[in-house]
Amino acid sequence: MSEFDLLIRGGTIATASDVFAADIGITDGRIVALGTALGAGDREIDARDRLVLPGGVDTHCHVEEPPAGEVWNADTFASATASAAAGGTTTIIPFCTQEKGGLIGANLRAYHARAGQALVDYAFHMIIADPSPAALAELPQIVFSDRVHAEEHSLEVHLPFLQRVLDDFRLIPLAVGHAAPEAVAEVLDLLWGGPETLIVISSDLSHFLPYAAANLTDRDTCQHILQLETHIRPEQACGAYPVNGLLLAARQRGLVPQLLHRCNSGDTAGDKQRVVGYAAFAFFEAEARHG
Repeated sequence: MSEFDLLIRGGTIATASDVFAADIGITDGRIVALGTALGAGDREIDARDRLVLPGGVDTHCHVEEPPAGEVWNADTFASATASAAAGGTTTIIPFCTQEKGGLIGANLRAYHARAGQALVDYAFHMIIADPSPAALAELPQIVFSDRVHAEEHSLEVHLPFLQRVLDDFRLIPLAVGHAAPEAVAEVLDLLWGGPETLIVISSDLSHFLPYAAANLTDRDTCQHILQLETHIRPEQACGAYPVNGLLLAARQRGLVPQLLHRCNSGDTAGDKQRVVGYAAFAFFEAEARHG
């Protein structure tokens, strides 16, 4: 019995950091061994005197998308992935855009059907263009509950400001419980459209510490936020769970955080024995950062 499904024998392997000769053992589509004189494979490729390079990943492409107006993509998944493979790209991540009135699952299944002719690996970058209650209900971490929102007051604080600065907008209120950063980031990523999308995460910082202690704690918390660290605790920020999800999403998108202002209730209300900390941050694309 062979040790590997596929063995690439004797190639010169070039990585980002090194060039060396070795065999490559592959099982179930994954590289499981690198070395010399590896055991046999069900299928073997003689790569002596040839370079073996890791395949590229194209994370932003458009393949067989519905038309923008009357313009269709010329490429099919067959032609696009054939071109990708010829250039050394072995994985593509095209956009999968929800159609108006459509459901996320049905839309994704339609894209998978089109991608059946793909010649390289693929995944999809989902875009929710119509975040209706029915579409959001397909996400396993989303539940609908009036009780959850009944005593949540952050919306009434932010809404007047949004109404003041935005002309016409649709609001999707989400209250986040004990959710992992990955679960929150997934929801944010699906709702994250283009520049028309504004994401607001609401949280205080520390609660009811003396003024000096609050300043020390909040300064440390702000540094963690600026470093996009996703282990903020509820005692550091009451909205730690959505904050951590946003920080993960921002890190995945290469965004740069900027601290706009930090203070606490001792600076505004006067009582410095038990204060509540506040801070405001904005997140920019690296080349669009201001200030």
